[in-house]
Amino acid sequence: MKSDIKEHQEPGKQYSEPECPTHAIAEPSIAYSKQRYSYADYLTWTDDHQIREIIDGIVYSFSAPVLKHAQATAALFGRTWSHIANRKAKCKIYTAPFDVRLPKNGETADDKIYNVVQPDICVICDPSKLDEKGCLGAPDLIVEVISPSTGKKDLDYKFHLYEKSGVNEYWVVYPNDKAVTVYLLQKSGQYDDGTTYEVVYGTTKVPVQTLEGLIIDLEELFED
Repeated sequence: MKSDIKEHQEPGKQYSEPECPTHAIAEPSIAYSKQRYSYADYLTWTDDHQIREIIDGIVYSFSAPVLKHAQATAALFGRTWSHIANRKAKCKIYTAPFDVRLPKNGETADDKIYNVVQPDICVICDPSKLDEKGCLGAPDLIVEVISPSTGKKDLDYKFHLYEKSGVNEYWVVYPNDKAVTVYLLQKSGQYDDGTTYEVVYGTTKVPVQTLEGLIIDLEELFED
């Protein structure tokens, strides 16, 4: 597999021009001052028109995804859901909006949780992590689909958060470039350098390590 794929050079770094026309990624908009907020605060906000996440106590808001983002998310979700259903697997798959709380140091009280994210897709194979509020603890697989407003957050802030929280498999999807980079957590507790699959190079078959037997075809995923 390694011989016919392109390695991602450095975690958190963008494709260089001209490979990625969308290499210029805007900073996410910070919705509030840099006061530290918790999940308990998050539960008190009632503006249903805002989608929010908290990373290290800082609140970020973002808008609904653009068309390519939504199409890639829907295609990947549908393919993965079908695989889980057909295999009658114990894993569950969810798509945003779905709160994933990532506590630190075993602190699970609402006012002690400072990381709440809404991944585009997440797969959870441990049912004890699911409750009426969403997921408490690291999912087995998280997928984030890159858009101009979320690129910095997905490739930097979330990359390090997911790594520290123990998310075993992290996919970053680039719909404009028809590419996916997959990061796998190592025994050291750090992600590997990432393996990038791109339709333009003919590397379209992407195995999902979390779900045995599932292979995603990028040509189907990015079909117009």
